[in-house]
Amino acid sequence: MASILSERQKDELHKSILDYLYNTGLTASYDALRSETNHDDFNPDPKSKHAGLLEKKWTSVIRLQKKIMDLENRNASLLEELSSTTPLSRRSASLTDWLPRAPARHSLSGHRSPITKVSFHPLYSVLATASEDASVKIWDWESGELERTVKGHTKAVMDVEFDKKGEMMVTCSSDLTIKLWDTTNEYKNVKTLYGHDHSVSSARFLPAGDFIVSASRDRSIKVWEVASGFCVKTFQGHSEWVRSVIPSDDGKLLASCSNDQTCRIWEVSSGETKMELRGHEHVVEVAIFAPVVSYPAIRELGGIKPSPRDDRLKTVGNFVATGSRDKIIRIWDSQTGQCIRSLAGHDNWIRALVFHPNGKHLLSASDDKTVRVWDLATGRCSKSIEAHGHFVTCMAWGRAVVSGGGETNGSGGTNGSGGAEGGGERAVNVLATGSVDQTVKVWTP
Repeated sequence: MASILSERQKDELHKSILDYLYNTGLTASYDALRSETNHDDFNPDPKSKHAGLLEKKWTSVIRLQKKIMDLENRNASLLEELSSTTPLSRRSASLTDWLPRAPARHSLSGHRSPITKVSFHPLYSVLATASEDASVKIWDWESGELERTVKGHTKAVMDVEFDKKGEMMVTCSSDLTIKLWDTTNEYKNVKTLYGHDHSVSSARFLPAGDFIVSASRDRSIKVWEVASGFCVKTFQGHSEWVRSVIPSDDGKLLASCSNDQTCRIWEVSSGETKMELRGHEHVVEVAIFAPVVSYPAIRELGGIKPSPRDDRLKTVGNFVATGSRDKIIRIWDSQTGQCIRSLAGHDNWIRALVFHPNGKHLLSASDDKTVRVWDLATGRCSKSIEAHGHFVTCMAWGRAVVSGGGETNGSGGTNGSGGAEGGGERAVNVLATGSVDQTVKVWTP
């Protein structure tokens, strides 16, 4: 029978078994296997990646088996509950429209300094958290267990994100570098990008995954080619620290915000500023594009009546939300530069914004320790949650896919995409928040 393992996987398996046999004193088996697998030059090294790997994998399998059994029991109870109470379609819809409420499902502790960013894996129940303690931690958000700690930066890690396939992770730091990590190879650091002259505050993959865009305290925005690690473009325009930069869903536009109290919309192909959004009276901490699913609510908010021939109904990047230290959230028409509405309610700096995947709400996180839910159609704050014991610094949506009452886990982008999936599946929303209190909270239905 043909082996399902690649040659590399076979080699790693053989070396792991040899390490196990050697350390357990099974010398005859060790010598025989070393000879049969042509590993005569193998020398056990307690510092090698194979040391103790077999035991780790074995315990992981047992843990996964327990998790599967727990999920099967949970699935059975959910099916029984659904068959006797709420129709599946109504329950799935309610899960899609779900909004966070206290208490959180998990409170994840392990970082030794404030949390700076949280990011969900696009396929698995994996959450990455960045911190001022110079590390990134990888969690299983379903169980709340810590999977690993990723180290490499020498100063605070300011941003973290997975690419759309989940095969790469990008981080940036106050140590002036951007790092790429191979998630399929134990989060090995495969590239370090140098070029910024000051702290790198933001790093994101463009949608295709071939390029990364970064923002820095050196007032510049740079575009990097993933394959080569080279900087291919530098955008100049902000007069002070660029706090954040994020691409539109089609990768053609960028939204950046800065200490200069402005948000800028950039055209990636030309590097030119398409629009400068002015109106905030303090540092703009966050700027994000509204997903197309939010357009109807935003149009209602601004009293904008669409024309039947209006091409902007489906094109991305038409609306932007910004949050500032002036305690105000602003919704903008990025094509005209007009502020559609200002949302006031927070008592301190606004640090993070995410659009709800259903397109009807905007969530904000603040130094007033709360997460607030805003009704996009009316501009009213419909909910306020005491989320953390200190400033709430970051927030992101994840997603679990529900089909026929069972669950399989995945994730959505920071802005979320929401809506029904094929084959009767619907997205169940999962929210993560991070705080200066050094904890990450996971909020689920």
